[in-house]
Amino acid sequence: MEPTVASHVSIQITGDRITRIFNLLPAPPHIAPGQSDINLSGFLIFPGLVNAHDHLQFALFPRMGNPPYPNYIEWGDDIHRSFPQIIAKHHAVPKAVRLWWGGIRNLLCGVTTVCHHDPLWPELQRQDFPVRVLQDCGWGHSLALGRDLRHARVATPLGQPYIVHACEGIDELAREELWGLERLGLLDESTVLVHGLALDRDGIALLCDRGTSLIVCPSSNNFLYGMVPDASLFSRIATVALGSDSPLTSEGDLLDEVRFAVRVLGISTSTAFQMVTRTPASLLRLKDGEGSIRESGLADLVAVRDTGQDPADRMQTLSMTDIELVMMRGVVMLASESVMNRLPFSAKQGLEPLSIDGTIRWLRAPVSALMHQAEEVLGRGAVQLGSRKLLIPSCVVA
Repeated sequence: MEPTVASHVSIQITGDRITRIFNLLPAPPHIAPGQSDINLSGFLIFPGLVNAHDHLQFALFPRMGNPPYPNYIEWGDDIHRSFPQIIAKHHAVPKAVRLWWGGIRNLLCGVTTVCHHDPLWPELQRQDFPVRVLQDCGWGHSLALGRDLRHARVATPLGQPYIVHACEGIDELAREELWGLERLGLLDESTVLVHGLALDRDGIALLCDRGTSLIVCPSSNNFLYGMVPDASLFSRIATVALGSDSPLTSEGDLLDEVRFAVRVLGISTSTAFQMVTRTPASLLRLKDGEGSIRESGLADLVAVRDTGQDPADRMQTLSMTDIELVMMRGVVMLASESVMNRLPFSAKQGLEPLSIDGTIRWLRAPVSALMHQAEEVLGRGAVQLGSRKLLIPSCVVA
């Protein structure tokens, strides 16, 4: 799918792959309705989104801070001084449960592939986890907090990205981090920097020379530092993707980040579309058609109501409540109540309902059990994804 073109097609899926894409004008005469057909007339189909940067274990945390700050170190020190009880309470929720809610937070906004910037816990390797979590990348936290970044770089599998926070802030410490990474020999075509708020023209030139990529999380930067990345500068870098960061600092989820980037950074809707589809797929070295809709690619699909807009313009209007179907590897992972009526019986099996600010979505996840485990710690009715309140609906019918 091109961000400025929508086509009327029928998508054939076999197993976890898209096997054929048919133009519906005219419809192929040998294609007959079957028991597994899903009629999505009236919907616009996107590729599953790719979230280039998230910290999944913080999905249930509230936004924290007393901004503005000069850099991320000052923010980290401050929240542990200012909010120790809130932090301790949320950490008391089992980490496996918090990671699942991080997966659900991404699924709800149409993400099917996410890069988790933290240790790869066993939960994230489960086949039934609600989103695909990148398994092979290397990472370090940052120059100040990452311990031995060179060791982590050497340990990164050949051909996979090495991802590190850098230049997150507005002071000299943040600006100098890029040159510290350069002195360590860590800037090359496999390196991906996250944030880059303090990058100036010389820093951008260095990244372009080294072939280094960038992930921006502008709403987090705006909250913490009162500034956002300069789009006129970072547009010179060949590969720039968008990440949602975590509810600790961001405005919301990846769709909220798309709208923020278009509104505040002034980037085009077409660029924003690419920054959550094909660009992060390239940056993260994804090889199975993630971030696109193509024959032989993975069947990762998202459906929203067709309003007549082209895909890029439609995406920049979307929020979590607009996502009505998510399919990953050919399996329905999320369905709205209206789409549930269109699904064959087999596709509905295993879906559980969740209310998000009053909007019900059916998810392929142990929603009831996860809610119970979170409420045991946080309290009944106190479980939220960012600012969105979560409840188990008291009376719904599949």
